[in-house]
Amino acid sequence: MKTDPTSAQGLRLAHTGNLDAEVNELAQPLVDQHQTPGLVVGVLFPDGQTHVYSYGVTGQADGGKVGGSTLFAVASVSKGFLAEITTLMVQKGTLRWDETLVTLLPRGTPLSPDARKITLLQLVTHTSGLPRQMMTTEMLGGLVQYLFTGDNFYHALDRHSLVDYLASYSAPADKSPRYSNIGYGLLDYILELRSGKPVQALLVENITGPLRLSHTGYQPILLPGYAQRAMGHAGDQPKFIRRGSPVPDWHFSSLMVGAAGLYTNANDLLVYACAHLHATGFPALDDALHDSLRVRYRRNSEAAASGWIVDRVGTQTITYQVGFIGGFSSYIGLDTRHKTAVVVLQNSFNWTNNIGHKVLQRMGEAMDAKSDYDENGKVERGCYQGKALNHVIFPVY
Repeated sequence: MKTDPTSAQGLRLAHTGNLDAEVNELAQPLVDQHQTPGLVVGVLFPDGQTHVYSYGVTGQADGGKVGGSTLFAVASVSKGFLAEITTLMVQKGTLRWDETLVTLLPRGTPLSPDARKITLLQLVTHTSGLPRQMMTTEMLGGLVQYLFTGDNFYHALDRHSLVDYLASYSAPADKSPRYSNIGYGLLDYILELRSGKPVQALLVENITGPLRLSHTGYQPILLPGYAQRAMGHAGDQPKFIRRGSPVPDWHFSSLMVGAAGLYTNANDLLVYACAHLHATGFPALDDALHDSLRVRYRRNSEAAASGWIVDRVGTQTITYQVGFIGGFSSYIGLDTRHKTAVVVLQNSFNWTNNIGHKVLQRMGEAMDAKSDYDENGKVERGCYQGKALNHVIFPVY
């Protein structure tokens, strides 16, 4: 994802305090240039207050506008929730990070020597060596069909086909993080096996229930506002559908529900983001959310946490997830040092998903500039008080 090459925009924000102008500059052109019918940007400030910016429409026949309560499919942002459910189950002693597929899957499951070595922690951190998806004849056929129709190409992935795949799986020599949808599909299966509950129930019990995320779930038709949800549209993909054309909703069963099936809105995602940065009143949940942000595999770019990626963006460190599915693009990013977060939801499939990184980068650089000025005596302490960023004043450090 592209970021600001210099701190000029962050310094500008420090001087003006006008976050509205920064977000509008980044978001409005995507709608004006028909890159997406609708776009929602949610911002969490250090004191826990939030603001949502909305642009464009849902794509519904009534021409309804998108907003903070509009439901979007968020694809792989689902994986963060699944990883944190796993972390909670580890904390409770229901699972262990060092358990391998030998004990995680039903006794007698045929596993290759390499598959037998895969651990629970490796599944969560994308370090198992498993590929993004299985390139079977059925999967390849579904992928080709998707390019022309927009239809879900994961129907061929079920428990039977995955177990067959594991029987002859051969691991790559390079064990660095390798993004894997089937790894998270396997994780979904393991959680259900060990708990005896479907992933929908585990989500409510562990995360959406305690945090009161009433507009977040794997069964969108049951969520408030489903009839007014954002409708997916073609963007950079599907390749052979005109940009801006409606594409079908993706519905998952079996393995991919927990890995990619979540619907939610900006309001709920901001509450979810806040829970990673401030106490929720549920100590076990707090421990799990904080632990999920811990880097497990360090490298210069895209370090791996549990379901999250950690990157250096300019002078800032950002922990984030992205999701692309059918006709949607999603982003959630956290700046744990400044306790800020940004959510970006689009109802179009756009690989260019830079807004979240840039907003967090500029906010962090603006707060660092203010802090430096205060500490070095370049301006009087409290000079920036009264300069509100969207009705929220950056605190004096």
